[in-house]
Amino acid sequence: MNSVVLVGNLARDPELRFTAGSGKAVATFSLAVNRPFAKEGQQSADFLRIVVFGKSAENCANYLSKGSKVAIQGRIQTGSYETSTGERRYTTDIVAERVEFLNRANRDNQGGFGQDNFNGGFNDNPEGFQALDDDDDDIPF
Repeated sequence: MNSVVLVGNLARDPELRFTAGSGKAVATFSLAVNRPFAKEGQQSADFLRIVVFGKSAENCANYLSKGSKVAIQGRIQTGSYETSTGERRYTTDIVAERVEFLNRANRDNQGGFGQDNFNGGFNDNPEGFQALDDDDDDIPF
């Protein structure tokens, strides 16, 4: 079974690309995951490359930024490639199947939501809408 669950903070902003041909969204970012204390008072972290596909990739690019805390559920994938000098390089990535946003980084300047203006999707005073009178007989139900 190849399954991994991680909780950590983004070490850099997500990078969004689209695949050639199908145009499928692909986001990549580094996740800093704390290790248990090695020595008293010292903390270290692993920096893991995360790859996300589809609508989740677009959401990550739009709503996450460096420092955002996330939970990742996915799988480990290894690969290799050859550099232009003929050297073989090996890669290990976490392919995220599920990404949960554990806090909201402030992305107001990019049209996203931040802690200051996020209200869980509910708006107490939506623009352009009026409350209906209880005695309105035009309602079809």
